[in-house]
Amino acid sequence: MAEALISVLLEQLASVTYQHVGEEVKLVLNAEKDVQEFEAKLKVIHAVLEDAELRQVRDANVKNWLEQLKDVSYKMNNVLDEWKTEILKQQIEKQEEHGGSTSHVTKKKMKLVCFSIPSSCFCFGQVRRIILHRDIALKIKSLNENLDEIAKQRETYNFRFIERMISEQPEREKTSSFVDESIIFGREQQKEVLVSNKLLNESSQEERGVLVIPIVGMGGMGKTALAQQAFNDENVKACFEIKIWVCVSDPFDEIKTAKAIVSGAKGVGPNSDTLQDLFQCMFESIKGKKFLLVLDDVWTDEQRKWEKLKLPLTQSGAHGSRILVTTRKKEVADMVGDPTHTIYLERLSEENCLSIFNHMAFYKRDKDGVLEAIGKEIAKKCKGLPLAAKTLGSLMRYKKTRKEWQEVLNSKIWDLKEVEQKVFRPLLLSYFDLAPAVKRCLLYCVIFPKDYLICKDYLIELWMSQDYLYSEGNTEKEIIGQQFLNTLAMRSFFQDFEEDNDGNIRRCNMQDIVHDFLQYLTQHECFTMEAKDGNDTIKPLSDNIRHLTLMLASEGLLSCVSFSNCDLRTLATFDSKFNVVDSTLISQLKHIRTLNLSDNCIEVLPEEIGELMHLRFIDLSENDGLKKLPNGVCNLYNLQTLRLNWCRELESLPQSMGKLINLKHLYVEGCRQLKYLPKGIGRLTNLRRLDVCPIGGGKDDDEAFKLGDLRNLDQLQGELEIYIDGDVEVAVGEGEKASPLGNKQQLSELNIIFEDREDDEGRRSSSSAETLTFLRPHPNLESLQIARQNGSTAPNWIMSLNNLRFLRLEEWNECEVLPPLGKLSSLETLFLFNMKGVKKVGVEFLGIEKETSSASSCITLFPKLKELEFLDMEAWEEWKGVEEWKEEDSHITIMPCLSSLQIGYCPQLKTLPDFLLKTPLQKPNIVECRSLAPGYQKGKGKEWPKISHIPNIEIRPPLDSGFDDDGEGIVEVEDVVELPERPSTSGERGKGIVEAEEAV
Repeated sequence: MAEALISVLLEQLASVTYQHVGEEVKLVLNAEKDVQEFEAKLKVIHAVLEDAELRQVRDANVKNWLEQLKDVSYKMNNVLDEWKTEILKQQIEKQEEHGGSTSHVTKKKMKLVCFSIPSSCFCFGQVRRIILHRDIALKIKSLNENLDEIAKQRETYNFRFIERMISEQPEREKTSSFVDESIIFGREQQKEVLVSNKLLNESSQEERGVLVIPIVGMGGMGKTALAQQAFNDENVKACFEIKIWVCVSDPFDEIKTAKAIVSGAKGVGPNSDTLQDLFQCMFESIKGKKFLLVLDDVWTDEQRKWEKLKLPLTQSGAHGSRILVTTRKKEVADMVGDPTHTIYLERLSEENCLSIFNHMAFYKRDKDGVLEAIGKEIAKKCKGLPLAAKTLGSLMRYKKTRKEWQEVLNSKIWDLKEVEQKVFRPLLLSYFDLAPAVKRCLLYCVIFPKDYLICKDYLIELWMSQDYLYSEGNTEKEIIGQQFLNTLAMRSFFQDFEEDNDGNIRRCNMQDIVHDFLQYLTQHECFTMEAKDGNDTIKPLSDNIRHLTLMLASEGLLSCVSFSNCDLRTLATFDSKFNVVDSTLISQLKHIRTLNLSDNCIEVLPEEIGELMHLRFIDLSENDGLKKLPNGVCNLYNLQTLRLNWCRELESLPQSMGKLINLKHLYVEGCRQLKYLPKGIGRLTNLRRLDVCPIGGGKDDDEAFKLGDLRNLDQLQGELEIYIDGDVEVAVGEGEKASPLGNKQQLSELNIIFEDREDDEGRRSSSSAETLTFLRPHPNLESLQIARQNGSTAPNWIMSLNNLRFLRLEEWNECEVLPPLGKLSSLETLFLFNMKGVKKVGVEFLGIEKETSSASSCITLFPKLKELEFLDMEAWEEWKGVEEWKEEDSHITIMPCLSSLQIGYCPQLKTLPDFLLKTPLQKPNIVECRSLAPGYQKGKGKEWPKISHIPNIEIRPPLDSGFDDDGEGIVEVEDVVELPERPSTSGERGKGIVEAEEAV
């Protein structure tokens, strides 16, 4: 861990730009010379750090020495950051003096103040800077002397220089199976016992009741994998009416567990969170039904909590129901079930362990006899632990030489004897094989609670806030962070991946054994404080603690916690509800880099937060009562990420946010009362992510961010939603300029939402056509949504988006003719919702022109479209394809990739086009189409022959359609794909639209 920190500090020393501060620092105590000496000594120490870190596991003196080294390094890191911040502050002050960085309103106020006392301001500023520079220089000199002592102590330990074998980080293989948890070896017998003898056997009176079956084993032994195998067994599926999976973990929370059971049983949750109401709902949702409930990873051995949860389950479930509990603790198994029904998972045999190892190590690679022999010995070291075999196999996959394999086999890390260390042996090997910067990123993940679903972007922003990522050449830090995450994923440090359509990781979590391993490595530096009760006495923190996770804090608690004796760089809260953040607390966080106060009850932040000069990341999301941010936030010159998602009462942002010149990520999704952004945001040229940009709700035009202000934010990437509230006209002269979105090459997803407003006379807002024309995006765009525009036609630039894969058009009330979307060569998904003016969809929609039928070349329309949906098209009567299809028209191919068609709530639609007969449709689903359903009635309807060849089709007529109760009106289907209920489009900003999409 020290090695990773020192590597980061050396990069910081190499890049520090002290010459830009001015001559004051150089003249006071020769700071430049001290920095150079510090760097030189640190490089010498860094050369032997790998040996020191290996020895610290067994040598307390070495561990002590490393702690001293880390302490000095952290302090130097703080001083250098203070130095850099002073440079930034001077630059911003100069820009303000020339009117260059803040909003119009702020500049006016500043000019008034400076005009009244110009000489005083100048003198005070000069004196302050000289004092500060002298203070920085003195700190550097003192730290240099401390490091000199540490460097001398190094010689007494005779550390060896260990040459690291540096190889290129392997790229992730798209077909890699390292995340495939279905590959399980050696548990066939246990599965047979669990399924046949425990879950399905009802031969005795006890087994005919609700039976609890514990599975016990150490971390990484495969308890969850065995439970998953049984849960997905075909015989088990056929036996139980309801199957529910709940990951319990630690701490045990009856309310969360009860909610999860109700949700898994498809029950309706109560309006309150009282235990009585939740248990009643749980009782009703499984009443009289035979259920299988898996409670995975149970830690609590509190009999009272278990009995309260168990009672409604055993009293309501049908005979033969089962509760499967996985746990590491035998006392938990004895508490929840009869020992005669407990399954104890033992270590795998060497043969099975070797099978897992070989599968991972030699994946897509010819086996080598020499390496196989060494691998057999390495696999023995796994001691029968499946996760260890998988992790080591992943590690060896990218080692090609005998020397590399032999070094792993001969590693002295295997000499660890304590129980925890035996479990961590294979993980230590994988850990020490990582590059220092990747190590540091992995260790930081310990701040998350167990079983926490980690968002990739969030994690990378946290790494950036701690300065763990350094850009290489033109490669941005965000890309480096993705590469680090992929490396860790390939080494099996993460699991349960959620991926996007391109196979990129979106979210993941960490297996418990890995989390425990990281806690073991960071026990003196990272700490999780669990506040079970607001009245509990909280022990003082160790002065070595740098990263604190606070869990289950109740209202007001945070103000009672003292951090004065430790130098925190991270404070993160989870499952907490405190509501007070006072100036006393802020004063104890002067070196904080990362502050996560999300999902609490904070209403006011103190102005003193602006004094946290090192702060780079703030998460205040889901604090419903927070109405505004203090102006002091604008003094956080190092701030990179500001998360305010779902602060539903947030009304405004400070006007001087233009001073946050390092801000890269600003998130305001779900801030329903935030009608506009401050003008100064248009000057934040480093901004990479802006999830929502509200336009038009500002009362003072001088204060509000305008569409044209997007022009300077060319670094924006990912997703952007522009929410236009009321009449927004393109400013005079702006229309002649290039589109403010035209240069945003990295913007992949654009949502343009117009607020649906009417004046007192029932007239809608002015036409959105000019605004849409002005917002022409870059051709790289892959996803587009336009909602509630009141123009009669689509913007002409849509047809130029050759990379567009997803398109959603919603509530175009004045549009009668759909644009020729069939010409979009990359389009894969098309949603058309609530297009009230459309009566006919014809060849113009396909992109067929009059001269097309006489063309000699082959034409493919909608060449890549896979999913097509029409919803709420109330006036739609006709859907025509190529009229009177003839042999000579065979050069026209339509939707050759279409597999899913959804049509819902289109009461006037009568027929489907003939070209659908030639598409590879697999999942047609037609719901609430009164005029269409009769013609396609199975075996009876006139149009039935046209669709009879299509598998998995469902046509569901309205409930009052008069169809027989025997199901004749519904086409039988396997694997039914259901449409959601009719979505509302009049709810909060963007909410109804997104929900409709996610439900499909």
